[in-house]
Amino acid sequence: MAQDNGRRWLKFDYVILPLLLVLAFYIAFIPHSGYHYPVHLDEWLRMAGAKQIASNATAVGLMNPVSGEPFSDGRDYEVGYHLFWAVFHQVSGLPWIVIFRYFPGAILIFTVLAVYILARRQGFGWEAAFFTCLIPTTVGILGPAFMVPMAMALLFIPLTLFLVFNIRTVWTYVVLVVFMAFLVTIHGPTAVILVIIVAPFLLISLKGDFKHSAAVILALAAPFIISLPWTWHLIVHNGAAIFTQHDLKAYVDYPRLARIYGYPIIVLCLGGTFLLAMRGGRREYGLVLGLTSILIVLAIFYSTNYGIPVLYERGLVPMMLMAGIAAGACLMALRKLELPVAVTSRLKMSPTGIGYIGWALCLAAVVLSLAICIPLRQSTPYYHCL
Repeated sequence: MAQDNGRRWLKFDYVILPLLLVLAFYIAFIPHSGYHYPVHLDEWLRMAGAKQIASNATAVGLMNPVSGEPFSDGRDYEVGYHLFWAVFHQVSGLPWIVIFRYFPGAILIFTVLAVYILARRQGFGWEAAFFTCLIPTTVGILGPAFMVPMAMALLFIPLTLFLVFNIRTVWTYVVLVVFMAFLVTIHGPTAVILVIIVAPFLLISLKGDFKHSAAVILALAAPFIISLPWTWHLIVHNGAAIFTQHDLKAYVDYPRLARIYGYPIIVLCLGGTFLLAMRGGRREYGLVLGLTSILIVLAIFYSTNYGIPVLYERGLVPMMLMAGIAAGACLMALRKLELPVAVTSRLKMSPTGIGYIGWALCLAAVVLSLAICIPLRQSTPYYHCL
């Protein structure tokens, strides 16, 4: 019986997952629909950096595309991103305009798949993937619909969590080193945010699984340590910024973030966080504490204005990724809801109909989320450089 149920759910996933991937691509394509060029200034800068590497056949001595002069400190801190897409352009032969218009959708598809793989082992794969599709993109906080390093780096959060939560082999730690090394070269703030998210799970696992936790800590720390000769002055500069007050930038949508993401998702996130905590287990606590950690870091900056601005401004989208995963847990709970006998006995419904009440609530939550979020995504204002 259990095997039949497993096969039935697998078939259901095969049906709904392609629909979610189509939804993800559509959401990511909204800023680019009707406009054939890069949308955000950051997209133009990334394209200029990648084209420079492709033209010069080197990633050394790059020029700042804005000033036309060498970078002030001689380093391009997102050179890994530029190098990756320069090589991809050379190998694929695709025009730059095609890459920067359509590949945000492709990257979001892979991110949705990664979230599905992560959450499926805990029973809410498609639910978490659904809310990942709905992560907003704005001019201020960026997001997965822009062809920028942060959007690509977002993919490595669920991938890393999956490896840390589920696989304990030597190759796991090798892959983690590669992931973190790549993150450090494409988007340093996301690398730091990933450490903040993973750290609670590693700390609570030290007692019962010391070897794994220690190996993961070393794997994640190694790229940071190796890069110190090139990044030490940046670390010192940002470390000093922690003790300096900073004004909140007007173009970052702090007050309207809940409305932009969608109130139903916020409510489901709160419910899912509670349910995961009640369920218990290291992976569940890892998700809850990972979300809580990034929320605390963001809250400290917003309430006191002390900290590193870029870390917090670029931490909003990863926070919404984690919130979407928690919301998926609540959606799963709605789907599996079983009413008490005292309640069902008063309902004038057939046993079959009563059995589908949970599904009806789940469907209502999905429809409500889509009805609110899609118009919000479609009405989000963007600017065009050309």
